[in-house]
Amino acid sequence: MATLTFCGAAGTVTGSCSRLAVDETDFLVDCGLFQGNSTVRELNDKPFPFDAKRVDFLVLTHAHIDHSGLIPKLTRAGFDGPIYATRATADLLEFMLRDSATIQESNAERANRKRRRRDREVIEPIYTIEDAEQALKQLRPVDYEAWIDPAPNVSFRLWNAGHILGSSSVELKLNPADSNNPLRMLFSGDLGPDEKTFHPEPDAPEGFDYIVCEST
Repeated sequence: MATLTFCGAAGTVTGSCSRLAVDETDFLVDCGLFQGNSTVRELNDKPFPFDAKRVDFLVLTHAHIDHSGLIPKLTRAGFDGPIYATRATADLLEFMLRDSATIQESNAERANRKRRRRDREVIEPIYTIEDAEQALKQLRPVDYEAWIDPAPNVSFRLWNAGHILGSSSVELKLNPADSNNPLRMLFSGDLGPDEKTFHPEPDAPEGFDYIVCEST
């Protein structure tokens, strides 16, 4: 049996995170930070709606923080599996996750100065630079269009999404035990823009059973 749960970018246009369970295999496509007004940002403080320790691996579409920015929180919560992304995405994350962790720590420090003055309990940052460094150690760069088999019942390959350097759409081939035919899915990630200089147009095959497309 295969199930899909939207854990972000549902009811809002940020915080992309999709959880897929195929028999005993549990994995994520993206794990993004919620960005926006204070009500939306408060979602970052809530626990994940799944057990991070049971996630086997993560496939990342691209480096933008609304798709990658909660990965250090995931490692902080016990996720220790591989994080698959294109080489350019992995390079960008070396800067972006550290920068995001610095922001989380400074935001918590600023908030705690006010909380101490009001004799309120201090808070922890949602993650730290140490958590970001751990996440970076788990990166596994992969090439476009190369099939990867992270589990016996899951295969994937990445296609150029034409969005930012290293951006990709994720083609999945799922083989649940109760099905005689593989289930083919595509997660678009972010596509475009139309006018760009540094990368070609988005590309992907056809004939999918399901396409999960970001339409914003």
